[in-house]
Amino acid sequence: MQKYLLFFVFTVLITANLFAEDIKRYGQEITLTEKAKISEILENPANFEGKKVLVEGTVVNVCEKRGCWIELASDKEFETIRVKVKDGEIVFPMEAKGKTALVEGEFYSFNVESEAECGGDCADHKKEGNEEGKKEDCKHEKKEVKTIYQIKGLGAKI
Repeated sequence: MQKYLLFFVFTVLITANLFAEDIKRYGQEITLTEKAKISEILENPANFEGKKVLVEGTVVNVCEKRGCWIELASDKEFETIRVKVKDGEIVFPMEAKGKTALVEGEFYSFNVESEAECGGDCADHKKEGNEEGKKEDCKHEKKEVKTIYQIKGLGAKI
């Protein structure tokens, strides 16, 4: 009877291991225990600037060239945050897409300036002699400054 019980337990353990997903670790060991919601970070970025955070989300994108970043889906629809690492220090595999990631890192922001065409009817167009203010006749461009929020990844489990 004990042989059968031992055989049964052994079989259950092997089967469980076969179906268990392997969690892979990247970079440093995760030290934080309290998770922050990505939506909360993006709603109040000043509260998190320069601080270590622990976030969890589904990997929706991975850097195809070097694996140097992943994008995590927020708990709010259509929101994501990028986790950037130093090139070669951590390499995220393409297979990470669709998997849940637990990431620890430092939250930071930076500004990007770009030139954007004026979007349509604009008072400046009329001043320049374009009576209708149409975009296609517009030579007027404006500088746009956008704030980008990212996490400098230190360690991850996927």
